[in-house]
Amino acid sequence: MSRNSDSNETIAFLFGDMGTATPYNTFLRTQDESISTVKWILRDVEALGNKPAFVSHIGDISYASGYAWLWDHFFAQIEPVATKVAYHVCIGNHEYDWPLQPWKPDWAAYGKDGGGECGVPYSLRFNMPRNSSEPTGTIAPATRNLYYSFDMGVVHFVYISTETNFLRGSNQYSFLKHDLESVDRNKTPFVVVQGHRPMYTTINGTKDVALRRKMLEHLEPLLVSNNVNLALWGHVHRYERFCPLNNYTCGNGVGRRAGDKGYTVHLVIGMAGQDKQSIWKTRPGHPNDSIFPQPKQSLYRGGEFGYIRLVATKHKLVVSYVGNHDGEVHDTMEIMASGEVFNGNVNVDIGSAKPKGLIEEATLFRYVQGGSVLVLGAFMGYILGWVIHARKKPESKSGFTNAKTEKHD
Repeated sequence: MSRNSDSNETIAFLFGDMGTATPYNTFLRTQDESISTVKWILRDVEALGNKPAFVSHIGDISYASGYAWLWDHFFAQIEPVATKVAYHVCIGNHEYDWPLQPWKPDWAAYGKDGGGECGVPYSLRFNMPRNSSEPTGTIAPATRNLYYSFDMGVVHFVYISTETNFLRGSNQYSFLKHDLESVDRNKTPFVVVQGHRPMYTTINGTKDVALRRKMLEHLEPLLVSNNVNLALWGHVHRYERFCPLNNYTCGNGVGRRAGDKGYTVHLVIGMAGQDKQSIWKTRPGHPNDSIFPQPKQSLYRGGEFGYIRLVATKHKLVVSYVGNHDGEVHDTMEIMASGEVFNGNVNVDIGSAKPKGLIEEATLFRYVQGGSVLVLGAFMGYILGWVIHARKKPESKSGFTNAKTEKHD
């Protein structure tokens, strides 16, 4: 369960597709980058001290795919973090997908990613809020931990299942609609929705295209009409940040002011450890052209493994993309309580959880800019005075103006 807090601060560490590293070679792929992800998150958690925080892992948890011993390795791997803060999850295709799963429309292109687990280990090894479940259609127990929500400080977090029926009329759709419409924005001014397969991505593979279209048709109207600030997705094993979106159209904010049209910022954060995909490489013979071109809606694409760090106060929500190889911030953004969105470098002091962001930096820049103008004016005045003064002195026989010289030790 989450650790709810009445504090005006919210701190979370979020990622997808981390997987498991093992200390020996196996016939299964192991995700060595996941070790670094745990290491840097543990650094941040320990720096917080007693401040409440939690981890959010949005699908493709251990990549066990039917091999139970990999789940054991995974829990040993996350133990240093999970024993200190709550560890929240949502289901991904590698926990669930199998030909016998109950919801398998022909347009969803589901396969055998779950290795026959059918969501059972995921359901029994985690205990998320509200105990949402759907029957498996077999003798196996119902699949649990599918969709739920909770408040943490000033943020309302919602988890959904992209592997379970989300179309209008489904149990999940009804849950999401009621949940978003019931949020008290005075108490939690920010709303963050999380699910595994992305609604937006510039990885134009054909497998999930039809599913994304259904998400845009059925789920996006709920996000924009309820002014959801941020939507987080995994599945694609890289980081990508989009502008505030509504039906592929960029907006200036996220629609928090009365009368504004709703927009939601989408982030793909499936870069926690699984290295199976090679995403942003260039086309053969075209070093400046990506295999997947970056449209204007995509503001940043990163190839560094890592996670995102979310720090929110009642005034703003700051998201930082932390890289695995150096533990440093590689991309940032701010969403203000008013709905405005700012992109750029943000320095977050994780120990105090007080973000020093773009607003402060912009103010500092104006002071520096103003000071620069004053210095330049003083310098030009000095040059002009020197020229006038020099013209009043008699010229030497050599035709040069006499100048005072000083000896410096």
